Amino acid sequence: MLPLENAVLCRESQVSALTALFGERHHFSFPSIFIYGHTASGKTYVMETLLKTSELPHVIVNCVECFTSKILLEHILNQLNCHSSSKDECASYIACDSFNDFVHLFKKVIQDQGVDDQTVYIVLDKAEYLREMEANLLPAFLRLQELTNRNVTVIFLSQIVWEKFRPNTGCFEPFIMYFPDYSIGHLQKILSHDHPPEYSADFYAAYINILLGVFYTVCRDLKELRHLAALNFSKYCEPVVKGEANERDTRKLWRNIEPHLKKAMHTVYLREISSSQWEKLQQDDTEMGQLKGLSAHAHVELPYYSKFILIAAYLASYNPTRTDKRFFLKHHGKIKKASFMKKHEKTSNHLLGPKPFPLDRLLAILYSIVDSRVAPTANIFSQMRKEAHQLSDLFMISWHTDISTKIQIKSSQLQITSLVTLQLLTLVGHDDQLDGPKYKCTVSLDFVRAIARTVNFDIIKYLYDFL
Repeated sequence: MLPLENAVLCRESQVSALTALFGERHHFSFPSIFIYGHTASGKTYVMETLLKTSELPHVIVNCVECFTSKILLEHILNQLNCHSSSKDECASYIACDSFNDFVHLFKKVIQDQGVDDQTVYIVLDKAEYLREMEANLLPAFLRLQELTNRNVTVIFLSQIVWEKFRPNTGCFEPFIMYFPDYSIGHLQKILSHDHPPEYSADFYAAYINILLGVFYTVCRDLKELRHLAALNFSKYCEPVVKGEANERDTRKLWRNIEPHLKKAMHTVYLREISSSQWEKLQQDDTEMGQLKGLSAHAHVELPYYSKFILIAAYLASYNPTRTDKRFFLKHHGKIKKASFMKKHEKTSNHLLGPKPFPLDRLLAILYSIVDSRVAPTANIFSQMRKEAHQLSDLFMISWHTDISTKIQIKSSQLQITSLVTLQLLTLVGHDDQLDGPKYKCTVSLDFVRAIARTVNFDIIKYLYDFL
């Protein structure tokens, strides 16, 4: 195992402070410690490394995974029960229904494990989710040492400040520690530490310097930067592998990697494709051109019918309602452009942002642009039997349809819900409004144009701003 100073880089002061707080194994430590800082600032890693290196009895629990108090308390007890036992010995699952039961079971477990004379550490990662659980849970954890009369320290790891936690009724104040963001020098040191053994440390450090020069202004997340470094390194060293340059020819290496790093800027924080898929896209400039403005997730995974719903939503958000007759009614008669355009109208709807639209307008535009392209499928018809009692809701729309179209409308409503879940649409107001729900389309013009290209639909012809 690496020494602590080599395993934890650029967090020497925090490790020193925590070591002083922990003291000796048999010493009573501080009852509760609250550690906060932005994401990827080393909070969880430092705590895990410190506890494992020091071989202290501990439990680390993620509050996102343990989303109820019962699951959280049982997870702590069962981890402690298996701390120094084999899998066969800890096969019995400990159930816990309340914090009162937890106090009694906690005493029994640490006694059975033989650690009742040592400090036991309970680490609650993503502790901000405790605020969504029972109101008594946070104050109880803060004074768990007092309630159990045992040597236990509860450590809270959070991305938000303590003032956002403190209950109005008051509570025991923990020891507060702040983990600042890594500076560019710290990131350079940490990322350079990951250099592949087949290349020199100086060569990889020069690559990390170039990477941070491009991405540091938009991304300071260590995890994401580490992912980007691993993703693009093969392109950086490609001229060296081919024998076209040596490790010290930084200018040629930079010219080779620069266009690929610019393309990677479009996918910062978007883990929607694997590293191998991204490398394949880098080799195919034509496909990358088609993906401009479009996330890989939407390009690959969005169903054919949902693409038309998204296009219809965009048209409903950025076209005035009075223009629907001009764009979507086949036999609207002759409409003069002078009377169609507002007098002295200069403001672009795209500059004003998306407008909310009702569901019936979205469906009317959808079936106008889809026309006969999308026929009812077996999947749509199969919903008829199990959702027949809900079909009456469909008849509230303002035009007459046959039964197959009604089934398509029901399918559309389900897919609209999926688009809202994907945050491509936003629900405005509530579903129980008398005039029905309203939505907004949240995607950009480049995004929806890329979507439209995949279904051979010219969306520009239907946008009021581009007349």
